[in-house]
Formats: sequence, structure tokens, C-alpha cells
Amino acid sequence: MIVVWAVSTLTLLLLAGLLPDFQLQSPDGDSLTRTAITAAWAAGAFGLLGALVWPLLVRALLLVPALVLGLFGFLLNGSLLLVALWVTPEGDAAADPETAVVVAAVMSAVASATSTGLAVRDDDAYRRRLYRLTGRTRPRAPGDPADAVPGTLFLQLDGVGHRVLRDAVADGLMPTVASWLAAGHRLTPWRTDWSSQTGASQLGILHGSNEDVPAFRWYEKDTGRVMVSNRPASAVELQRRAVRRTGDGGLLTYDGASRGNLFSGGAEQVALVLSVAARRGRRNRSRAGYFAYFSDPANAVRTAGSFVNECVREVGQSARARLRRETPRISRGGTYPLVRAFATVLERDVVVSAVMGDMLAGRTAVYADLVAYDEVAHHSGPHGRDTDQVLRRLDRSIALIADVAEHAPRPYRIVLLSDHGQSPGETFEAVYGLTLKDLVRAGCGLPVPRRVRRTRSGSEARDAARDALRSALHRPLDEVDETARELPAKPSEPMVLASGNLGLVSFPDVPHRMTREEIDRRHPALLRTLAHHPGVGFVLVASAEHGSVVLAGDGTEVPVAELTDDGPLAVFGRGTARAVRRTDGFPHVADIMVNSMYDPETGAVHAFEEQIGSHGGLGGEQSEPFLLSPPELSPPVGEGEELVGAEQVHRVLRRWLRESSGPQVPVGEAGVAEVPAAPGRVEPGLAGDGPADASAGARAGGPDGETGRGPVDGSHGGSAGEPADDSVDESVGRPVHGPAVRDEKR
Repeated sequence: MIVVWAVSTLTLLLLAGLLPDFQLQSPDGDSLTRTAITAAWAAGAFGLLGALVWPLLVRALLLVPALVLGLFGFLLNGSLLLVALWVTPEGDAAADPETAVVVAAVMSAVASATSTGLAVRDDDAYRRRLYRLTGRTRPRAPGDPADAVPGTLFLQLDGVGHRVLRDAVADGLMPTVASWLAAGHRLTPWRTDWSSQTGASQLGILHGSNEDVPAFRWYEKDTGRVMVSNRPASAVELQRRAVRRTGDGGLLTYDGASRGNLFSGGAEQVALVLSVAARRGRRNRSRAGYFAYFSDPANAVRTAGSFVNECVREVGQSARARLRRETPRISRGGTYPLVRAFATVLERDVVVSAVMGDMLAGRTAVYADLVAYDEVAHHSGPHGRDTDQVLRRLDRSIALIADVAEHAPRPYRIVLLSDHGQSPGETFEAVYGLTLKDLVRAGCGLPVPRRVRRTRSGSEARDAARDALRSALHRPLDEVDETARELPAKPSEPMVLASGNLGLVSFPDVPHRMTREEIDRRHPALLRTLAHHPGVGFVLVASAEHGSVVLAGDGTEVPVAELTDDGPLAVFGRGTARAVRRTDGFPHVADIMVNSMYDPETGAVHAFEEQIGSHGGLGGEQSEPFLLSPPELSPPVGEGEELVGAEQVHRVLRRWLRESSGPQVPVGEAGVAEVPAAPGRVEPGLAGDGPADASAGARAGGPDGETGRGPVDGSHGGSAGEPADDSVDESVGRPVHGPAVRDEKR
């Protein structure tokens, strides 16, 4: 504390000498001693005001949009500095308002850097800071009563595949993860569904069902809308459908927190959750997560500096790639440096801070998503120097969270997982000179534009940044424009949508799913053009004669009912036939589903959008994410078994929450530990593990006699210390805190 005060005093003296509109002396001049005393007084007053006043001001401004709050923080800091100068004993210090903002920003940055430097180099200083955050005078001891009921943190590393994690550990990029593996943590790969992307995976993981999510974006003929997984209105609808299908609020309904996710998981505490972003007014508390971060005035300055540094880093890395003529390579100009900085700095900082706050508050279950790797890998490729740097920084974030967990009021079991991997490869357009849409139009005999328009990227971070900005400006988050933009000029023309290396072709003027026979009558060359193209691996289409068929480039045609992992799908690996068969049964599957080629020797696919690291379809690393669990938890699957699908991952995570709530018992063959409910409380995540759990959620009571169920519609009940909204969820027609209902048909 004294060192920070001294450095702040020296900073004030230096700024007073450099800035003409900032003075610490009277017009007649003061002695050096008096000037130094004035600087010390002002520095101390500024620090005290920041510690006392800033949290109250930020709490009062919680309804201010998050981005505006971050910028307004600089003005508040400047105002506090003017007050600090005004209360100096001699009253000689003064500054213009504009200069005060600059001086306050520099002061906060210097104080933050000094505090951080001291904490890094002095373990005792770091521990004292943690004690102040927790309000504890000692670290948690092994004999604390809270040890009987540990909390669980699920930390999702978006897009980090099983192979990428193993290679990062072997190369020394992630020492924290390496130490966990050495201590006995289990690293388990799992297979995604055909749609290997965050929307499908996270919906299944958090809500137990990703039925009828055929891709990242798809067209629904019955509603006439384009669904996009990372659009707020689509996220709300997808969560509503999952809740209605399962009859359950989600993984986090009991004392849970959802941070940086597409869906809430039923949590009452949310921050940066997309399915809540579409709400307006008091019920949208997603911005409340910013309070814990911006309550420290140095955070705004530190994040701003890191944000600028990341933008400069991206510009430099992009220039290096161009100068070296690296391939594959895509355009990384325009707003992308800002989008990357949003994902790797701003979102990371806020989410990590919120997670630490959750652990210090002792929440039972927390699920958070860090999207940094996924965003960079889309544009730089999943393997290379750019993504190696991101993995190093992710490991530091994991280490920080683990350190805070040691000082939380209850022990925490930290589970790392990913939602999908990424497969490298040139884009379809770069290799063949035309987009999938151009190929489809050519197969239909329609004119192809000479100037090819690039297919827009489905980057989660790009759209999250855009939606955050629109929310900050109070502009509506409407998806009507999205549908209008994608619809063809004539209803009879095909609509082509891309989701990584998975393409979807629909004919909007036909209300039902078209069959192969109908498509051949309208466009005789289309299916043959697609199936025989070297950049296409296989095509799925309905058939009046065979139900549905898979068409491959060598002329092979296999009815879906007879599909196996051999034959035309052999190159895509084990489980492909199951994934294709499941998607074929979705109500909103496209008329034609197109999966790109896959080269097993190089691991390459060809994305139908502007990405050299892609996911969304089948082929390579994109379909194999990971699950890293501590040894205290039961194995995810039995010996020799595979973990397949996001819905099965949901059941594993729910079982682990149950194990943490009571006595440890052996896991039966079904993979579900039957744990009796603790008196007077609900077992976390009780409903939804199988028939034996169907009515348990309705029987067990929470601390106040209620079931421990949170909102089921994506909202939450307010930030810490605020009452929950006792609203009604229209999707299931019952109060959100009502008894659990289990759909036994699933």
C-alpha cells in the first residue's frame, strides 16, 4: 500500500511537470517539499476516494449499458481527481477537466501496474489481496465445515480440441493444465453431433437437449425465419424449445451462475449471456456482471491498455503472415482487430472476474465460456504461433481462477471442457474459385455473378461484439434483417447457408422438405453437380423411394437406414453414420445437406465461409472436444466406452453435481449415482438424470421450502442482493419456481 502511494505521488509530480494545464504549486511557486506534500496528499485522497466512492457510483449506474459504463469510468475517475486536488490543505493544486481525465487514467494505470507487479513478485502481497476480496483473515483450512459440500466450476475453452490441448501440454504452453494431469485429472475426448458448433453443443450441455439444431444457421420453412445460433432472439427461442422438450430449467437451476455463454442453463446469476441479451428493462440483468469488474477503477484502464495492445498484436501478426506469404490465409483487416481484442481481452477479463466473484461468493455451480482461442483460430488457423500465444494466456487465466478457488469459502472442483474443436484448411472459395452458393446456382442453371461475394464468417466473437455495441446504443437486436438478407431474389431460387464446412440448401417456395425426386424434376443437374464436386464429401437428401439417401462423389448412393461407418462415410471416422441419421430426423433439416471433403492425412476440410480454422460439420479435429475432470469425480464413462454427443455430456455434468451434494457412492452401470437428497435442500441438478429422478425435483425442498429451480426461460432473478423475478415461463405454462416436470418420453 505504501509503495503504491509513493509511486502514485511520483507520477503526479511527473505529470505536473509535463502537462501545462495541471499544477501542484501556487502561481507564486512553492518549495519542493511543499509540492511533494501536496502531491502525496492528492495521491492519497484520490486513492481513498476511488476505494470508497467508485463502487457506490458503479452500483448506482448498473442500468447504464456496459460499454458506456466502461467509457464513463474515465470521466468518473477524472471527477474524483478534481475532488482530490480540491481537498489538498494548501488548495494550490488544480487541473482542467480534460487534463484531469488524462491524469486520472495514468494514475490508475500506474497504481494497477505497481500493485500487480508487487503481487506477482510477493506471494504474501497476493494472498493479502485475496483475503481482502473474500473478507477472510486466513485461507480455507482442510478442516473447514464447508469442505463437505464443494462447489463446481465448469470452464469451457471454446474451440480447443482434444488434440490441441494434448499438444499444448506437451509443448509446455499450458503448465497449469499439465500439473493437473500429473496430479491425476482425467482427460476424456468426446464426439460432437454432426453440427459441431457452440450453439448445438452448449444447448445440449446446459439444457440437456440439442434436438432440431441442424447447423450454426438454418432456414425454417414453417416460420419463414433464418435461425442463427449466436443471435439473441434465436438463442432465446432455442433455449425455450429445449426447456419445453425436457421439462427442466437446465444444469444451473440450483444456485448457479452462467458467464459468457449463449444460454443461461437456468442460472439466476448471468453475465454476458446471449439468451438474456434480447430482453429489455429490469429483467435483463446480464450487465450486472460488469459491476464486479468496473468497481475497481484500475480495471477500466488496464483492460483498455490490453485491448489496444491486442489490436496492435493482431495487426503485426497479420502483416507478418502476408509478408511471409503464409498459406492458408484470409483477410484480417477492417474491424477484425477490434473483434479479436473484444474476445481475447474484454470478454475474457469480465468473464474471469465474474467467475472469481462467483467462487468468492460460494456459488454451487458455475459455467463459463472463454472464446479467445476459437476467435483467433478461425482467422489464423488452429495450429501456429498466434493460437499458441492465446493458449498460454488461457492457461494463466485458469491458474488465476485456481488460485482464487483456494481462498473461496468452500472448496471447488474445476472441470475444463470444450464444445468442439477446429479443423484447418483452405476455404472452399480459395481452392475452387467459387462459393458453395455459386456452385448451387450453377447446378440449378441460374446465373452466377462474376464478382464473387465472400461468404460472411459465423464468428461468435464478431457477432457478440456487434450485439454488445447495439445493446450499448439501445438499438433493437432484431433478426428480421438477417432473414431478408439471406432470402433469394425469387422464392423459387435456392437459399444457401454456410456453417463452417457444412452447407445447407433450401427452397423457400416449397413448404415441405423436398425429396430427391422433386429436386431432380426441377433442377436435374443440381444433386449430381454437388455430389461429384471434389470439394464435397457427401450430400444428404430425402427420397420418396428410400426415405433419405447419402450421395458421394464416386457415385455411391446409400439409404440412411442402411448407413454404416464404412463405405462413403469411412473417411470421416467412427460415429458418422449415427450423427447423419440423427440429423436426418430433425424437423428443420435442410432440403440438401452438404458436408465438405476431408483429407485424413492433413486433417484439412474446406469451409464454406471465410475461415481457415473451421467447425460446424464432420471431418477431423472439429468433432473431438475434450473433458478434463478432477479425480474426486467419477469417470465420465465406463472402461472402453465412448462419450458421444452433448446431451450425454450434460448427463455426466449433472451426475457430478449430484456427487458433490452428498455422500459419494459407487456409480452403477447406467452411469448415474443415486444420492439421497440432503435434508432441507435440493440436490443440484437433480431432475433430468433418468426415470429415477423424474419426480425428485418436485419432492425435494430448498432452504425456504421451494424447489431449487431457477428460471427456465433464460432470465435470471437479479444480481447479488436483489430479489428474483417471480415470473411465469410461457414456454411450459408454469411459474419458473414451480415444481420440476420431467418429459419421460425422452
